Amino acid sequence: MRYLLAIMIFSLLLPVCLDNNVHAEEQEDVYGKRMMLYQKVEAVTNLPWYYLAAIDQYERSVRLARKDLPKAEGLSGIYYKPEEWAGLLNPNIHDTNPVSIQFFNGMGFDGNGDGKANITDDEDVLHAFAQYLLSYGTDHDNIKIGLWNYYKRDKTVGIIIGKATIYKQFGKLDLDQHAFPVPLRSNHSYKNTWGDARGWGGRRIHEGTDIFANYGVPVRATGYGIVEMKGWNRYGGWRVGVRDINNTYHYFAHLSGFAKDLKVGQVVEPGQIIGGVGSSGYGPPGTSGKFPPHLHYGMYKDNGYTEWSFDPYPHLRMWARQERASLKKK
Repeated sequence: MRYLLAIMIFSLLLPVCLDNNVHAEEQEDVYGKRMMLYQKVEAVTNLPWYYLAAIDQYERSVRLARKDLPKAEGLSGIYYKPEEWAGLLNPNIHDTNPVSIQFFNGMGFDGNGDGKANITDDEDVLHAFAQYLLSYGTDHDNIKIGLWNYYKRDKTVGIIIGKATIYKQFGKLDLDQHAFPVPLRSNHSYKNTWGDARGWGGRRIHEGTDIFANYGVPVRATGYGIVEMKGWNRYGGWRVGVRDINNTYHYFAHLSGFAKDLKVGQVVEPGQIIGGVGSSGYGPPGTSGKFPPHLHYGMYKDNGYTEWSFDPYPHLRMWARQERASLKKK
């Protein structure tokens, strides 16, 4: 009977395992195809692939975060309005003729040499943005100028440059792995506290999950990202902010201190120690001990216009499960 039960359970789990493996293989194949596309455009334009990847990933993440933009369907995530592609004064907003598009100052470009500037062709789409940047230059400073003139937003330029720095350092696109903010073997506890009322400094809601742990327990980066913020905040005390490749800002607050040599602009990876659990905050710099030691962990999403808090609790639960499963395999 036990053998029959084991066979039944295995038969139920097998399709799920196979589906996960297939999904992982498909995702790996997508990363490979994207990298080939970026490097192909780099070879023609001399624009480093990691800038192209950063722009593409920024646009893809923005489209996922907004309801007024269509979701990306191809390899590239860059979005153009039809009138931007064809030219604002072009009477045919669905024009694919590179000559007439150029005449009307549209962004459309024939990147694959088939004689058409197709807004749904990944190579044409990426080449079009590359051609725009080439009008400024291929060095770092001129790329930043080109990005600012395109997006007209300092934060967007900073996010894209940060992504480029991350891609350049790791030399790959598959950077979706995560780690729980504190070691799983540490004595810690947490529950869903996002949205709870807070009173210190005025009425507000709690924009994160509190992870209670002993003073000094290591605080770890939860993903691949770049340090955007480090220092004191009267609410969060000593805190660190890390931006990942998906436009998500990870906020670590009430720290006892920072990891040695941690600095703004530094690239971090999952599990890397960035500080320690503390009880800092609720006052001027150095204030500590007004509440039990814990890590306040928050997540914020940027959509190209603004940034908002969302509940990190489901992500924490998922990352803990994934990390435990990974440790069991070792």
